[in-house]
Amino acid sequence: MSVQKGRLLGIGVGPGDPELITLKALRLLQSAPVVGYFVAKAKANQGQGGNAFGIIEQHLTDTQQRLPLVYPVTTEKLAAPLSYEDVISDFYDTCAVQIAARLDAGQDVAVICEGDPFFYGSYMYLHDRLAGQYEVEVVPGVCSMLGCASVLGTPLVYRNQSLSVLSGVLPEAELKQRLKDAEAAVVMKLGRNFEKVRRVLQELGIDQRAHYVERATMGNQRIVPLDEVEPMSSPYFSMIVIPGEKWRG
Repeated sequence: MSVQKGRLLGIGVGPGDPELITLKALRLLQSAPVVGYFVAKAKANQGQGGNAFGIIEQHLTDTQQRLPLVYPVTTEKLAAPLSYEDVISDFYDTCAVQIAARLDAGQDVAVICEGDPFFYGSYMYLHDRLAGQYEVEVVPGVCSMLGCASVLGTPLVYRNQSLSVLSGVLPEAELKQRLKDAEAAVVMKLGRNFEKVRRVLQELGIDQRAHYVERATMGNQRIVPLDEVEPMSSPYFSMIVIPGEKWRG
């Protein structure tokens, strides 16, 4: 007699505030026998579960199995001939095999993700590998840029304005061109790229419209004037928001 395969649940848990998880996400999370979560190696070595896990840990029971998915690298440089892309691709392959084993055993697996699973979420790489083989349900979450807008009290776009979502990793010339053409924008993935992004904003003369936020909606949230940010201290969970020009309706 064959065992019915489990479901893969991609669950967005929001930008950081534990109260921003949806009712559906909470229901599916609490019903899953296995909960997978991504975590940096340094945090895993200290017995910590990472940011997404911290959001939902209070909702788990002792009977639910924890499945840490430990990143082999995060932002550190790798010695040649290793490349970040190859190492991370192999990591997602390994994670998919781990999760597939539990799905094949008939267990539902909930993989949690900060923000939204399909908006720069690590879950999407597991989804691409497993969705064709298993029943899947993805629960959207409040994404980080909306968390930033809410804590700033600043609308992102008015009327017919368009919003550009940009990565700070982009080459400087390309970033400058895209921001030049943008009516409103958010720039993510700052970290070591912060000084480059700030320089582009200053050159375009839009730095005074830009807002910098660290860890929006989290307990250690910070809103800092752009010109006061220490370039090398900008954390992963930071973002620059350039709202659209105000329109009085």
